[in-house]
Amino acid sequence: MLGLAAALSLPVSALAEFQCAPEDVLPDNAFPVARLDTSMGVIEVELNRMRAPATVNNFLRYAVAGRYNGTIFHRVIKDFVVQGGGYDPGFNEIELYEPVMNESGNGLGNVTGSIAMARYADPHSATSQFYFNLSDNGRALDPSSRNWGYTVFGDVISGMEVLQAIGAVATGYNAEVDFQDVPQVPVILNSVTIQ
Repeated sequence: MLGLAAALSLPVSALAEFQCAPEDVLPDNAFPVARLDTSMGVIEVELNRMRAPATVNNFLRYAVAGRYNGTIFHRVIKDFVVQGGGYDPGFNEIELYEPVMNESGNGLGNVTGSIAMARYADPHSATSQFYFNLSDNGRALDPSSRNWGYTVFGDVISGMEVLQAIGAVATGYNAEVDFQDVPQVPVILNSVTIQ
């Protein structure tokens, strides 16, 4: 039986060897703030480099390079997650860096308003895709004695109402790409800037 965590798995493809620690990006800022300008409003997220240094550097390298700009939130599951960071509106995958190590045992939980990395079944396979928790999903997504979790690396500090509005959009099956839970009207991530 598929659990809720299966919804965060990326589509099946060849898995690359993960990169333990991406090069430092903006190393003098321990808690950078990412401003996500979406077609539905602005969400600001404080990233926690102290607890998830490799994951924050991974997110920052995509943001600073502009690779998130013009992408879509391609998966929205009501009262669960909003996922994006992987595709343009035509469902073309963005250019990827090497996968990053899993830091899910860092003490940060998949709680309402947190941001975390999506990945394949391989725990060290996260690349560009991230998701926001719309509810407290720790039981399904945090690490346990038997399973790797999904790395949380920050929290929404403003724009939670925007995130909740995205989480309430109408979704459905997209036969062209064989994805479930796709917003019927695209929700665009116009840009990500770092403060």
